[in-house]
Amino acid sequence: MLKVGLTGGLACGKSFVGAALAGYGCFLIHADELGHEVLAPGGEAYRAVLREFGEDILAPDGQIDRPRLASRVFHSSHHLARLNALVHPEVVRREEELVAEFAAREPRGIAVVEAAILIENGSYRRFDRIILVTCLEEQQVERALRREGALLADIRARLSRQMPLDEKRKFADFVIDTSREKESTLRQTRAVYEALRSTES
Repeated sequence: MLKVGLTGGLACGKSFVGAALAGYGCFLIHADELGHEVLAPGGEAYRAVLREFGEDILAPDGQIDRPRLASRVFHSSHHLARLNALVHPEVVRREEELVAEFAAREPRGIAVVEAAILIENGSYRRFDRIILVTCLEEQQVERALRREGALLADIRARLSRQMPLDEKRKFADFVIDTSREKESTLRQTRAVYEALRSTES
């Protein structure tokens, strides 16, 4: 089984590429969804995050208000590091469990983990191949602003905390440029899938 990391900057199009790879038969794991699960009430990181950041990050229903938490941590490298230290190990544990289950079912399959900070936190070392999704920074800002509740200051803060895409290229086996039309992205994604499949044959 081939274990592939899919990463890129904010709003570069990782989810679009991931969905295309899933359509070709890859087993897709969203690290962000696992992050939601470990931060949910009863989740492995819920209590620790409340102790670290205070109960004022809670919504009325007891869920952690993720936009409120994000707004706080992305303006402070210290707070961001603390949050990652609490959440990341639990997300990785869940990822590894899912990958192991998939490998038992499909020993010649391709598992793809979509995650924003695979390179920054050193997780790229856990993968056989790394796919980097890129676009122009102004496109990242424009796309991110389309998201509900998005604020320009928060977007700029998040971008400032992420490794520049040019730096990430040094760690990538494949680069998919989403700055052009979707058809171009799909052609590139198909070519990457074929290369991954040939690795497994």
